[in-house]
Amino acid sequence: MDDERVKKLIRELIIEVGEDPTREGLRETPERIANMYKEIFGGYDSDSELAVQFSEDSDVVIARDIQFYSMCEHHMLPFFGKIHIAYSPNGRVFGISKLVRLVEKYAKRLQIQERLTKNIADELFSQGVKGVVVLADAEHLCMKMRGVRNDATLSSSAFRGIYENKEEKEGIMALIRKQSSDTFM
Repeated sequence: MDDERVKKLIRELIIEVGEDPTREGLRETPERIANMYKEIFGGYDSDSELAVQFSEDSDVVIARDIQFYSMCEHHMLPFFGKIHIAYSPNGRVFGISKLVRLVEKYAKRLQIQERLTKNIADELFSQGVKGVVVLADAEHLCMKMRGVRNDATLSSSAFRGIYENKEEKEGIMALIRKQSSDTFM
């Protein structure tokens, strides 16, 4: 990303909305936005590091409530929520941080929730696991701030491998949706 170009464009946008970019509160806004964009759109250059695995096996691994923040590609407004990932290993497991990095890799882009869910499931499944489920629940500011101005949330899901089977899908969904306080820890 070209910081100087982004700063210039933001300065022009400030003028277009009717503000004075030399006003005290706005003088450093183009620089702040350029820095913010590098951070929130860092997914284009990131690596999920899924290649790092540990020899271990388990019937299923579930990571619940992975927080994410993304930007709607239609309105460039945030959407955010939680992603739940379940996978059935094939002799090797991923470190928990790798699942979080995988979510961030795709969330930190101009995105739609449905594609975000699909991208995460596809990349994880490409690592040779037996099955993957990704569920995403999110709030969209493009719906809250403009247009219909509604507080509805969106849920999306992706199933790969063994979890495409109806019985397996129902069983894993029950495990994922189970509240953390109900677990056996």
